[in-house]
Amino acid sequence: MSESNQTLRFGILGTAKITRRLVPAIREAANAELCAIASRTGESAKAWAQQYACDRIYVSYPELLAQPDIDAIYLPLPPSLHREWTIAAADAGKHVLCEKPLALTAADAEAMAAACAANGVQLMDGVMWVHHDRTPAMKRMIDSADFAPLRRVTAAFSINMMDELQGNFRLDPALGGGGLWDLGYYCVRAVLWAFAELPRRVYATARFEGGVDLNLSAIMWFDDDRMASIDCGFDTAFRTWMEVAGGGGSLVCDRFTRPLDGPTAPFYIHHGFDDAKEEIPNHDQIVRMIETFAASALSGDLDPRWPREAIDTVRLCEALLRSAHDGQAVELPAPA
Repeated sequence: MSESNQTLRFGILGTAKITRRLVPAIREAANAELCAIASRTGESAKAWAQQYACDRIYVSYPELLAQPDIDAIYLPLPPSLHREWTIAAADAGKHVLCEKPLALTAADAEAMAAACAANGVQLMDGVMWVHHDRTPAMKRMIDSADFAPLRRVTAAFSINMMDELQGNFRLDPALGGGGLWDLGYYCVRAVLWAFAELPRRVYATARFEGGVDLNLSAIMWFDDDRMASIDCGFDTAFRTWMEVAGGGGSLVCDRFTRPLDGPTAPFYIHHGFDDAKEEIPNHDQIVRMIETFAASALSGDLDPRWPREAIDTVRLCEALLRSAHDGQAVELPAPA
């Protein structure tokens, strides 16, 4: 850990495009700093380091993990590599901020969380929208008596990127490709965020190509007469919204995964024919995610919420894909 115990020192394993968003956020965060980058090829590491003015380059992941002055790892590698390098980082005593999906099976996600817990390091998946101030404001609203009882959650996330997918890992099932792992993961987290538990039964249908789901739609049944539905995919125009509806009202949030730039991040409340717009001061949710992760890591008071929610998201995604492949509903076990 850093000598001042005030700043979490990050190393990055890999040069994926998502790092273009994370590097500025790490540098802007009040309690984090970027120290090093590792890539399996020297050319890509040098190009990345030059672009982002990072002068510490390692041409192997283990070499970076061996550095005693690196406190935490940001892991943007393809999903199929998350288990291996999360556990390696944890065994090296590094906190791990892992891109979503955390893993491709619940068993792998649980193994990753167990390794981090055994080594006393924080694990978090990179679901950015849950760290925006708008998210707890919406949760307070849907948990209020005005909404009770909650009945339905609907969420969608799609991007028409079919012309951009050739050669992309998103079309490779071995690397964890597919619309659910890439986009639907956010929708699944929204459902779990609203209902705070896993469903009892799910059914999904998808259009598969080359072993990956280009689009997927699903319905989920929860206890107490509650239901949820999601859809996601690479072949439909850009949309990212969710609705939570109860007996007394409903909440609608457009751009729930990432608010538009501007002074506020809005959402809408409907009670019968009465509509209201709530506006939360906007901020960079990626910076907030980094700061939340770093605060937990620096304090030593590890937050079990983040690995638990990530594991549940993976577990539900895994069940949805099994249903879509088999064409049958999948039952989930009751909580222990």
